[in-house]
Amino acid sequence: MANKRALSWSAALRDLKDDRSRRQDVREERLRTAAGLRGTPALALSAWRGRSGKRYVVGVHELSEPEFDEMGEAVVMAVRRDASGLAELVAVAAAGAGPRERLHRNWLARARSGGATEMHVHRLAGTEAERSAIVEDLETEPTDPARA
Repeated sequence: MANKRALSWSAALRDLKDDRSRRQDVREERLRTAAGLRGTPALALSAWRGRSGKRYVVGVHELSEPEFDEMGEAVVMAVRRDASGLAELVAVAAAGAGPRERLHRNWLARARSGGATEMHVHRLAGTEAERSAIVEDLETEPTDPARA
């Protein structure tokens, strides 16, 4: 009977709470999409979980300049996939309403040089402040306020 170990429930609950409060890694959570109504193809959707734990649903597109120019106000993620299909963020940016072609082309060039082949677009953020907060949440390395 001396081998029985007493379990401290309060310590276990505290540890569980600490685990939840730690910042999580940014990761993709693929969504299962069925074929659309009346035989139309399914929408290419996915979701990303930010460091805060918030989930952002995105449309999946090819990394191409025409798509980028027609996007409008959104959060854009350049993504590369490994052989097993695991997604990795290469770059994240907030796109505004104003056309900034030079900046778009530079961002696309950097994304391509980082190995990105897909563009994930989150269009549900209504304001520039919301888009900036999402970009900060999805960046793999937190931004240093002194560098900004």
